[in-house]
Amino acid sequence: MTVYDYDLFVVGAGSGGVRAANAAANQGARVAIAEVRHFGGTCVNLGCVPKKLLVYAAQFKDDFAAAVGFGWTLDNASFDWPSLIANKNREIERLQAVYQQHLQQNRVTIFTGKAQLLDAHTVAVAGSQCTAKRILLATGGWPFVPDIAGKQFIVTSNELFSLDKLPERIVIVGGGYIAVEFASILNGLGVDTTICQRGEKLLEGFDEDIRDFLAVAMRKQGIKILLNCDVQAIAPEGNAFSVSLLDGNTMTTDLVMYATGRTPNSQGFGLEQLGVALDDKGAIIVDSHYQTNLPSIYALGDVTDRVNLTPVAIAEGEALVSNLFTKQPRPVNYDNIPTAVFCQPNIASVGLTEVQARQKYPDIDIYKTEFKPIKNTLSGKDENTLMKMIVERETDRVIGLHMIGADAPEIIQGMAVAMRAGATKAIFDSTLGIHPTAAEEFVTMTHKAP
Repeated sequence: MTVYDYDLFVVGAGSGGVRAANAAANQGARVAIAEVRHFGGTCVNLGCVPKKLLVYAAQFKDDFAAAVGFGWTLDNASFDWPSLIANKNREIERLQAVYQQHLQQNRVTIFTGKAQLLDAHTVAVAGSQCTAKRILLATGGWPFVPDIAGKQFIVTSNELFSLDKLPERIVIVGGGYIAVEFASILNGLGVDTTICQRGEKLLEGFDEDIRDFLAVAMRKQGIKILLNCDVQAIAPEGNAFSVSLLDGNTMTTDLVMYATGRTPNSQGFGLEQLGVALDDKGAIIVDSHYQTNLPSIYALGDVTDRVNLTPVAIAEGEALVSNLFTKQPRPVNYDNIPTAVFCQPNIASVGLTEVQARQKYPDIDIYKTEFKPIKNTLSGKDENTLMKMIVERETDRVIGLHMIGADAPEIIQGMAVAMRAGATKAIFDSTLGIHPTAAEEFVTMTHKAP
């Protein structure tokens, strides 16, 4: 029997990789992990966590304006970007240390550097070579930037978290969740913000009512949204940049950010040389047990480009370990995964969109409500909330919930539990609401949409 240095070698110390490493070590496995950048991966360093901190910062502008309607007088409010970034960096460094400490407490061997797979059981990293019975790739994704003239002048969300100063004007290319989130953040911090989206609407894949509502709300906030629009080239123009569009128009801006998707971070690890199967986007192809075509090599999270969400990567890490190291496998249920977009206003959804529901079921009922939140009656803010419920008529089961408005992610998280349990419309109707809240609207919907 071959003796290996480790039972599991994890490449990538993001959310999924760290969870798998710690879980395997807790089962008594000998585990090592390699990370080339920072512990915590994209979510902690260049994604969810710092983004949410910036979202909070941007919301204060509206909070200060709203305070007047509630009797507060606020004088000389000002904002300092370097202070925000310094404070954000301290929190990220704290979280990085927590991730490292947990690995060390679980006796996971840590390597710093980019791992190279020499064969199906051998890894080279930081000047060392070691063997492992199984190797796990959890290397995440990376921002995609198209090959256009002036590509070198583009920034992505990665760089935006560490800008020395805020620009006065920015053009954000893309219409997905990263684009609309950063548009809301920067607009909230006083930046003249333009979204350039090549599609007909923002947020492809979300419910159509939510997409339409968001565009109206963002334009009310002063964000310019250019649809059916794409960039041909970017060129310096003094201290700014000239952005040439495919339709022949040009824009002048201080910064150009691309949020045009992310690609699987699968290059440079030696996978091609070993014959690990990749799809045409570079994603590692795995089966239902996260196993590649090479039996000793596994992959999970964004590098597989299936459901690219941090909680999914964490769940996959736990599922992989339970399958490999315990007698009680716990597969991930990919149905009804809730998701949120932290733009302004917030969006959250769980289950099917109306289009998806009509494709899957012969008869559905739609319930919708739009209202002014009680806070906005005094704040003077011209922003409503939209809620939508989709019900399968034959079973009365709720199969989709969508919301755009304040606290949508907090509300939908609880509703996702009900949907996971198979709640029917009758169950929602029989549940008493908490008054006055926005959430109670989900249990008081009585009129079907035409």
